[in-house]
Amino acid sequence: MKEQFSQDIYPVIYVVFFAIAILFSALINSLILKFSTNLGMRNATNTGQIRWGSSSKPSLGGFSFYIVFLISIAMLGVFPSADDSLFNKQLIGLLAASSLGFLLGLADDAYNTNPLVKFIGQFTCANLLITTGYIIHISPLIELNYFITVLWVIGLMNSINMLDNMDGITASTSASILLGGVVLIISDKGIDTFYLIIILGVLGALIGFLLFNWYPSKMYMGDTGSQFLGVFLAGISILFFWDYRQDQVSIIDFRQFLFPMLLFIVPLVDTATVFIRRLARKQSPFVGGKDHTTHHLAYLGLSDRQVATSLLILSLVSVGLVYYLHSLFDKWENIYTIIGFVYFLLVFIIMQVLYNIGKRKMEAKALLDFKIETDISEN
Repeated sequence: MKEQFSQDIYPVIYVVFFAIAILFSALINSLILKFSTNLGMRNATNTGQIRWGSSSKPSLGGFSFYIVFLISIAMLGVFPSADDSLFNKQLIGLLAASSLGFLLGLADDAYNTNPLVKFIGQFTCANLLITTGYIIHISPLIELNYFITVLWVIGLMNSINMLDNMDGITASTSASILLGGVVLIISDKGIDTFYLIIILGVLGALIGFLLFNWYPSKMYMGDTGSQFLGVFLAGISILFFWDYRQDQVSIIDFRQFLFPMLLFIVPLVDTATVFIRRLARKQSPFVGGKDHTTHHLAYLGLSDRQVATSLLILSLVSVGLVYYLHSLFDKWENIYTIIGFVYFLLVFIIMQVLYNIGKRKMEAKALLDFKIETDISEN
């Protein structure tokens, strides 16, 4: 009877809840936009995050993410579930770490907190997840697993934050990552799992927010949203993306890296590009600037909308590749691992080529503008 109930009712429950999450997120953001004055206002001249646009807009979109996230967890008392994850240690850990990430971002939006304080908060988020069972198991060495987990959580919180520099980029990329999570969960565990409700809730919140954040945007998510998303995506990825390995393998199983690497391809490629190029210029990789892959695609000649659309398509193609590789998991061959890594490397190389072309166009335009200004001043 339970199984029949699950198969018949759960799809309807999830679809209805997903639609409600989108509508509720849109309503929250609409109200925030209507009543906001200067709280969370951000523009290109603010210290901290460097934005592509110059107009001041409220950076309060993260509130809708967190509110819908809490409502999703509250659905525990409304919708039945056959899994044993309800109110266990991992669920409490996800709630605590995501809440801390939200508060950390809120403090940064309000007070532009010291980078060291921000790092300590991110490190605390990582440890909250670890102590509640979120550990990336890649080797028999516990210390290495701990280090990789901390690096992954803190890295994602900063990567998602750095990617939030142009309309619609971070929200659409995060939505595609969560879509990948939905695909993997349904493929492996079916629909009778409570985490699916949480993921669909946040996914719906992102789609509702994109109604106001897609170019030309009316509001930003702010650090409140990006820090929450960073730790939330890190927790979900540890639970559902990082566990594809053979238990009998005593050394690192490279297959385990595929799904996280492919689903997070946009933030990983962008962060790696910025870090490598800033270090090559002997600049701090932690200082904001208009030198991201998104910016250079714009320098190349793409409009803001085209940049967001291109990266969204890339993310969705990667989700499709993950689905295809997952279908082959039971009859896995090494060639599939190679295909995944080659795809990621190919995307990274293409992005570097486009980055360089965009950089040359930007420098040529700056030189031309300088010559025109010089001629005008001389005349």
